[in-house]
Amino acid sequence: MRIAIGCDHRGLVLKQTVMNQLALQGHGYEDFGTYDSAPVDYPDVARRVAEAVANGHVDLGILTCGTGLGMSMSANKIKGVRAALCHDTFSARMSREHNDANILCLGSWVIGQGVAEDIVKAFLGAKFEGGRHRKRVEKIRELENIG
Repeated sequence: MRIAIGCDHRGLVLKQTVMNQLALQGHGYEDFGTYDSAPVDYPDVARRVAEAVANGHVDLGILTCGTGLGMSMSANKIKGVRAALCHDTFSARMSREHNDANILCLGSWVIGQGVAEDIVKAFLGAKFEGGRHRKRVEKIRELENIG
């Protein structure tokens, strides 16, 4: 699986943890920054990752910032993206199985590195179930055309 990964300055350490985990699990990834602790604007990074996911350049995305909120709000503005902010493995798994989430957002101030590793594993290990959930995901897609 090929993963787009990005962070702002507050999510840098957690992003590095996730990249190590992805490499150990044999996943390829593309790092969209940031690459140091200098302050950056999270919407810029979220946009790069979200566009890579939406255009099919990668299979899934992972974004980290202090809370995960800014990244998830920003990424969800890109048509075709369903970014899920998750702080536990159950939400991560369900976001894929029921909502066909294609970007995982994590908050470095909210969860520790070990929990983040478990969440990433749950997210990447889950698959969209389709079935009764498909029509609901289609309704999410229809909302992208409002406004």
